[in-house]
Amino acid sequence: MSVPVPPIGGNLVSSDVQVPPRQTINMQKIAALATRAGSMVEQIRGMLLAPEARKIPPTYSTAQLASLCGVDKAHVAYRITKEDLPAGRLTPSGGKRTFELDELRRWTRTYRAEKMRPAGRKAITIAVGNFKGGVAKTTTAMVLAQGLSLRGHRVLAIDTDPQGSLTTLHGLLPEAEVTEDMTIGPLCDGSENDIRYAIRSTYWDGIDLVAAAPFLFSAEFALPARQMQQPGAKFWDVLNEGLETVRDLYDVIVIDTPPSLSYVTINALWAANGIVVPVPPSGLDFASSAQFWSLLADLGGNLDGQSKDREGKAFDFLHVLLSRVDAADPAMPAVRQWIQATYGEYTLPVEIPKTSVTSNKAAEFATVYDVQKYEGAAKTYKRAVDAYDSFVELVEQSVIGAWTAQGRAQQ
Repeated sequence: MSVPVPPIGGNLVSSDVQVPPRQTINMQKIAALATRAGSMVEQIRGMLLAPEARKIPPTYSTAQLASLCGVDKAHVAYRITKEDLPAGRLTPSGGKRTFELDELRRWTRTYRAEKMRPAGRKAITIAVGNFKGGVAKTTTAMVLAQGLSLRGHRVLAIDTDPQGSLTTLHGLLPEAEVTEDMTIGPLCDGSENDIRYAIRSTYWDGIDLVAAAPFLFSAEFALPARQMQQPGAKFWDVLNEGLETVRDLYDVIVIDTPPSLSYVTINALWAANGIVVPVPPSGLDFASSAQFWSLLADLGGNLDGQSKDREGKAFDFLHVLLSRVDAADPAMPAVRQWIQATYGEYTLPVEIPKTSVTSNKAAEFATVYDVQKYEGAAKTYKRAVDAYDSFVELVEQSVIGAWTAQGRAQQ
């Protein structure tokens, strides 16, 4: 069936499609649409998270606990008899033992003690960034925070994107439940200089949150205004300085950044010890990532010139993560080769597959780590979880390496 081509300036009309009458869309109508959209999101969340409209973490089996601790199930059963670690509880049917998240974290902190933050070292801050949206940036940040907490680390998650997607993944509606004092807004406008005012606990034991909401767009005006009003101020170092008092309280700080080179993004990058950049193997995403590095290099050179630090800004690690890898995409193998050839040693040796598991969980404001029982194919779920587990473990190795570097610098 051929498609008719309208004349220039004309409308494409067929007998099957009714074109809505032309109307002027003013700000009142847009505001009404925003209200409808917000209401729908709230209804969906209420259905997905009913009855209390709050997220809850899953429980864990003995096998899952043993795997995270690096021991077998028999050893877990033996250690329970010593009564120095949580024993979990037996299910009424079948007598299987389950553990709550906080109980599991007590086990992992004990059995992974050599991987915990050494005394005297500070939290490692990781910025997850990409100037293009839709690359799984927020999911990567959330999974990294969850995965590190499962392994015993205490994590502070900071949402600096006004869209508030990381906030939503924590079970909060940015427009309805987030107030300014829960965000980095007061830090950016100068009314606060210590991030502790904004930190809130979450449904996930081991993760605290600094939230975001649409009004955080005002930070893009507040930061340059401070620079103009206070000669010598460093607009790019506001978040870094605000984090100083909590670097002894957390093991890792994960920052989700906006998909643009904004004033807030600059603050997130300059507060970070390491960067994780998710890049799907598609031509447009690859081209966008090239712009990321070019703009970052130019900006860094300019800011280093204004800094008193002679060595300039440096990162302990930089990781490029192949995300949303679609094996059915015929262009994927070629673009994957471009990415690996370009980024070489910076490319992590793990790929995050694009699966129904990740798509379904995103629709439920959740990640694979939120799954209590996956209803689909077990192989598909395992493939997604294994990939994320490998990613978290690789980043954890970089975190441990950064702590080692801190120790050498202190000597």
